[in-house]
Amino acid sequence: MSDYDHNRQIRDLFLTRRELIGRMGNGFAALGLMSLLGESALGSPSLQGGAQTGPYNPMAPRKPPMPAKAKRVIFLFMNGGPSQVDTFDPKPQLTKYNGQVIPLNLPTERRTGAAMASPYTFKKYGQSGIEVSEIFPHVAEHVDDMCIIRSMHADVPNHEPSLMLMNCGDARQIRPSMGSWVLYGLGTENQNLPGFISMCPGGFPIQETQNWQSGFLPGVLAGTYIDPNQTDIDKIVENIRNHYTLPSDQREQLDLVQKLNREHMTKRDNDPALESRIQSFELAYRMQTEATDAFDVSKESQATRDMYGKGNFSRQCLIARRLAERGVRFIQLYHGAGQPWDSHDDIAVAHRNLARESDQGIGALLTDLKQRGMLEETLVIWGGEFGRTPTVELPTPGSNAGKSNGRDHNHYGFTYWMAGGGVKGGTVYGATDEFGFKAETNPVHVHDLHATILHLLGFDHTKLTYRHAGRDFRLTDVYGNVIHDLIA
Repeated sequence: MSDYDHNRQIRDLFLTRRELIGRMGNGFAALGLMSLLGESALGSPSLQGGAQTGPYNPMAPRKPPMPAKAKRVIFLFMNGGPSQVDTFDPKPQLTKYNGQVIPLNLPTERRTGAAMASPYTFKKYGQSGIEVSEIFPHVAEHVDDMCIIRSMHADVPNHEPSLMLMNCGDARQIRPSMGSWVLYGLGTENQNLPGFISMCPGGFPIQETQNWQSGFLPGVLAGTYIDPNQTDIDKIVENIRNHYTLPSDQREQLDLVQKLNREHMTKRDNDPALESRIQSFELAYRMQTEATDAFDVSKESQATRDMYGKGNFSRQCLIARRLAERGVRFIQLYHGAGQPWDSHDDIAVAHRNLARESDQGIGALLTDLKQRGMLEETLVIWGGEFGRTPTVELPTPGSNAGKSNGRDHNHYGFTYWMAGGGVKGGTVYGATDEFGFKAETNPVHVHDLHATILHLLGFDHTKLTYRHAGRDFRLTDVYGNVIHDLIA
């Protein structure tokens, strides 16, 4: 017996009365808590019919409690708020009223003026005959696989809270992101790659890492940030390789460190932060070979690379397909850092350029997934944090000078679309008013969208919960309804 162990035993023989009562009280409380919470007290997911047996590994693949139509998600986030009336929600009345006052009361964020007709033409595509803007010809080829929701609405017209609402289900409080919730429920199919990857070129979007945070869920469920501007694998994932130590020696070193970490954790009530660190060490070791292959698009055929086209976002889309086929559960692609779709000025040029950067890659991704038989199990989502006004934004004295040919923020009505993953393709759901300002027919709130996404993945959104601070939390808070008309 070491001197340390002997001294600790001697010390434990002489407890004060307060220490003795405290230890006894904590023990009885823990027994009672375990009986109430069952396996959830050990950290396993609280799922409808999805009870776990044995120790909970947050990354282990799990079956959802209900029949699932989708196994994975690719979320194409158009950062800044794309205009619905210039992309997927044509409004002929805007052309009729162009330059005139719209006969509606528009409570916008800033001063807006007359109606502004879309500078683009719309055309019918596919057997469904859905109209899509001319700036998305490649995406439009897939309308028969898409369900276009033209009646989305959110809470406020500001970027920060709207990104948080769309990504985390709450506009103000720190909450786990949708990707973390999905990983919490399903785990990941590939233990050698992160289960949740978020790609944003050249830096973070507004609210930065909060967009893919794990919140109060285990830290290992947070998204892994990747800068797709980098093409060198050593820069895409920093410190991915050890150039000085053999893999066998690394394994021995890691085993020793993990053994010490485990012993340390048992003395600290299984600290979840320490558990996340242990999981991260293991994942970093295993990623050394798998990540090198997953992000190397040069291994694709020239024909495939030509189909996706040139440019950063096209590379992101191709990487997303490579990650999806390797079992990554949730992949989010941001189109640009900052708010590139925030077209307060010169929307005729800005939106066309932005669509040109993203259209071919998205179209190729849908084509590629379908050709490989993956689209039916992959839910592809497109949209931003809100939409834009059908009216022109007016210059405000002292700020926003020169804004006379762009659109302001609009959370009252905007468009999202989903493809694959069990959605009802070739359909349009809901509608904004005749000018495209406010969702009027079958409004879909962000909570409803989240509830529907979880349903497609095999979850009842009201029962995928995590107990924190004395209550059961979920992605949809206490709101949300599954929109069954979106599901095939």
